[in-house]
Amino acid sequence: MPHSAIDDTKQILADLIAFPTVSADSNRDLIDYTKSLLEKTGARTKVIVSPCGKKANLFATLGPDIDGDIVLSGHSDVVPAEASDWTSDPFELREDDGLLYGRGTCDMKGFIAACLAMASHYASLDLKRPVHFAFTYDEEVGCFGARHLLEELPNFGIKPSVAIIGEPTELRVIEGHKGCYEYTTHFCGTDGHGSEPDKGVNAIHFAAQYITKLLDVGNEMKTRQHPSANRFDPPWTTVQVGRIEGGLARNVLARNCAVEWEMRPVDPKDGEDVKSVLSHYCDHTLLPEMQKVYPDASITTEVVGEVAGLQVVDENEARDIVCALTGHEHCEVVAFGTEAGLFQECGMSVVVCGPGSIAQAHQPDEFISIDQLSKCLDMLEGLSERLT
Repeated sequence: MPHSAIDDTKQILADLIAFPTVSADSNRDLIDYTKSLLEKTGARTKVIVSPCGKKANLFATLGPDIDGDIVLSGHSDVVPAEASDWTSDPFELREDDGLLYGRGTCDMKGFIAACLAMASHYASLDLKRPVHFAFTYDEEVGCFGARHLLEELPNFGIKPSVAIIGEPTELRVIEGHKGCYEYTTHFCGTDGHGSEPDKGVNAIHFAAQYITKLLDVGNEMKTRQHPSANRFDPPWTTVQVGRIEGGLARNVLARNCAVEWEMRPVDPKDGEDVKSVLSHYCDHTLLPEMQKVYPDASITTEVVGEVAGLQVVDENEARDIVCALTGHEHCEVVAFGTEAGLFQECGMSVVVCGPGSIAQAHQPDEFISIDQLSKCLDMLEGLSERLT
């Protein structure tokens, strides 16, 4: 790797961790910081501001303005960190026995720091193939930033062909993962006295029937066979309820109830089938029963986010490049979701490979090892041959 790259990476990572870019808050200061670093190398930068104005994506380019380019991508947001659960300040980098602690160290500011540390090296080369840096917002709450960025790219005349998503995989090469679809289904009935339940529409009771149907559909998904499903753990589309909220007291009929649920499709058709079955059940079974008593009763499903899975494909330049760089002969698939599927939907070949372990992500005392960062820098330095 280039001289002092690991020291530069550690310093940049310390700076990135100091920006508390929890998804609920702004990431604009971090984006300004990364923009400044990249512009010092001569990179051409574009800031894509979110509709609310509080957040932004950064897209930066080194090399010629031609197609066939490579994107190095990472999300800038992190999950919350309760200081009381941590040994040290989660937003101050701490080094101990070869490990670097801080919120986002592995998920995924470590990869971003390594990319930024390598930018000056790429800038010093006679690049024949462009390299892009894509840093997004709101991955942790629905991949909204990546979707926004990819919608804007055609307006810039940019058509990347390869994307490397640096989520923490311990530098294993991931060529596929499940989708992640998240919903909240809202039930609206009428309140009333608990002694006369038939005179009202208890939203919780109908939500309970909905959950039962949801679990039945989930069990049916276990029986489906897909060509590559056996590579996943578990090898089927999963459906689960994460949260339910409703009601005022045990002796009051619940006017409202909300069910927060998700599914992780192995195949996009599974996702469509689950939604279709549930929609039919609501329209033809639950809602008519509710509206017999209260005509204004309703059931609505809010789409929180539908993040496409990364589909395993036979031809994948990104996979082939990263396998050559890391020395891995075999690729894997994972159950957790990333932004990779969105890049694939735009016609790019995509792979997920980055430093750190997903087991550390979202945990108190999150860390990444210096050894993992060093190996990531080696991989990124090896990419130079593909760019010149």
